[in-house]
Amino acid sequence: MLTTIEIKCPRCHSPNITRNGKKNKGKQHYRCKDCGRQFKSGRERTYNGTLSRVKNMIKIMPVRGAGVRDIVIILEISNTTVFKVLTSTKYRIKQNHYDRLEIDEFWTYAGEKKNNVWLIYTYHRESGEIAAFVWGKRDLKTAKKLRKRIKRLGISYDRIATDDWDSFLSAFAEDQHEHGKAYTVGIEGNNCRLRIRRAFRRTCCFSKKLFNHLKAFDMPFFYINYGFI
Repeated sequence: MLTTIEIKCPRCHSPNITRNGKKNKGKQHYRCKDCGRQFKSGRERTYNGTLSRVKNMIKIMPVRGAGVRDIVIILEISNTTVFKVLTSTKYRIKQNHYDRLEIDEFWTYAGEKKNNVWLIYTYHRESGEIAAFVWGKRDLKTAKKLRKRIKRLGISYDRIATDDWDSFLSAFAEDQHEHGKAYTVGIEGNNCRLRIRRAFRRTCCFSKKLFNHLKAFDMPFFYINYGFI
């Protein structure tokens, strides 16, 4: 008994399709005559990296401590796909004015501990948002870089709260300033969320390249702001 399988366009569901050559190791491609969509038959295995649900998982897995090698094995995709999704994700803020921003810093490294880099960022305790952040050395230059970035993003605030580090006191001297550990309880607690598995320990998920290492932090920043963690 001969079984006939009707192939329809995945976009407009039209049966008016034509063969469009074989690509990628002999897989048959088709083209819809009505909407022009090119596609492969549902009988052909689709590369996981093209699926929207897989791309969403690539974004959330680093937030939960998964490294690039973990993501590649679990989702059955390539390193290139993982890096492409991570580096193309844009960090966004939710608002432009805050009544009070807390500022703190912590360190991480890529490859070897001597290659350390410092994250200095702002945190709004009431909403749990990260308003702005910069990477650099633990010095006055990086603290001033953060203040410039806040202004460049168009963020305004009524007060700044920091610890007693001299660089913070100098960089934000023009602002209404509260300083001391009593004023940075919120951001100190938030640091625990940012200390994901790659932050300080050299494990199988640890990045050798600083660029990839820092891009992995964009996901926690984004999901903290939008309430997923």
